[in-house]
Amino acid sequence: MARERQTLSRRSLLGGAAGAVTLTGLAAGTASAATRSADVAIVGGGLAGLTAARDLVAGGASVVVLEARDRVGGRVVNLKLANGGVTEGGGEFIGPTQNRIKALADSLGVATFTTYNTGNNLLYKDGKKTPYATDGLLGSVPPIDVAGLANAAAVQAELDGMAKQVPVDAPWTAAKAEEWDRQTFETWLRANAVIPSAKFLLDVACTSIFSAEPRELSLLYVLFYIAAAGDESHPGTLERLTDTAGGAQESRFVGGSQQVPIKLAATLGDRVVLNAPVRSIAKSGSQYVVTADGLTVNARRVVVAVPPPLAARITYDPLLPAARDQLGQRLPMGSIGKAIAIYDTPFWRADGLNGQVVSDSGTVRSTFDNSPPDASYGALMGFIEADQMRALDGASADQVRAAVLKDYATYFGDKAKSPTSFLLQRWDNEGFSRGGPVAYAPPGVLTQYGAALRAPVEGIHWAGTETSTYWTGYMDGAVRSGERVAKEVLPTL
Repeated sequence: MARERQTLSRRSLLGGAAGAVTLTGLAAGTASAATRSADVAIVGGGLAGLTAARDLVAGGASVVVLEARDRVGGRVVNLKLANGGVTEGGGEFIGPTQNRIKALADSLGVATFTTYNTGNNLLYKDGKKTPYATDGLLGSVPPIDVAGLANAAAVQAELDGMAKQVPVDAPWTAAKAEEWDRQTFETWLRANAVIPSAKFLLDVACTSIFSAEPRELSLLYVLFYIAAAGDESHPGTLERLTDTAGGAQESRFVGGSQQVPIKLAATLGDRVVLNAPVRSIAKSGSQYVVTADGLTVNARRVVVAVPPPLAARITYDPLLPAARDQLGQRLPMGSIGKAIAIYDTPFWRADGLNGQVVSDSGTVRSTFDNSPPDASYGALMGFIEADQMRALDGASADQVRAAVLKDYATYFGDKAKSPTSFLLQRWDNEGFSRGGPVAYAPPGVLTQYGAALRAPVEGIHWAGTETSTYWTGYMDGAVRSGERVAKEVLPTL
């Protein structure tokens, strides 16, 4: 996913070694506290909540950040490797126009490096492997038949043109919002991607971006997501979502993406409280009582910076307005896992491959080279998404490992069968995410309930990547939402 996409960290492997030390220190300062008071209580210690806290503190406000997990970062997490290295289990990539996450990382001294993209991609289709260059006339588009390419190009141009008609701050107000929100992306594709090979390319793009099938998504939501893949000066495009060079998968963070929230949390000190899932938010006079496990915070304002379906599981008193509650009920999380196999060397590079695969079958249908910048070991990362992730809902870790390595061997040869270690992050089974990389909108949701997405409910304000107007579903969107909500809250204090 370009992910972020979303998208996307998993399992009991949470947190790198450096992160664990830092976060234990953060938790220690407040472990014995039963009640605290602050201007603002922030629910969620991901990039959105931590960014909001940073800006609120800079504006003179007092804050307490309540994080349910034993770590910060939310859907951004480093996984420690047996060889002492670190890889990412969740959101890891950034690219052009993702200016706010880049500025934040720069301010914290977290550097980036270019995603490995030297050599050929692989297309695996109809049981056949086809290597292809990404620096030719077709760019990163797989070499399908001429008719399919022409159809796919026309569909992409049409989607980009339609997306330009969608206001990123209020997609439900687009002139054709009702028409577009009445249908699924699948319905629209069937009418427009009429060549099977073109439909295949668009299907792969969809699952790679959203970790959801085209039949699950509102066309309006897809158009909004495309429109949001840019910034104030650069309109969003589908190509920017899907590309590596020049796209959302262009770069990675040195030391792993979780270095950004870990270092940001460190600047906030004991304002950040871990292992504190919020159970209820109740208004009491002019204040709010935010009750978490082991701690109660009395605050003038509350920022809820967790995915909408999880925010809906908190008990509110008084009840949230029906539109906001119904919105939370109707935005499901995508279905995603990441599987990372570690090898002594990135052996596929010797075969002229860059580790990136597009496939029409298997458990893993898109992969990346997740090796470190110095190539001191090899790492193949594969996304398990949508129907493929759900098909493994009852599978054991060993069964998933076997299925993934079978695919890796199909793509990269027998050497892929024997990794030195294997890591699996299943976001669907993460209690405080329940999927990823983003909560998406099925048909009818944006036009009926979208206006409640960012609208404050008295003193309760909403953040999180889902609320961003640009780069929704990505780390950049999370940072933008934190900056936006801090500006919203400060004048009210």
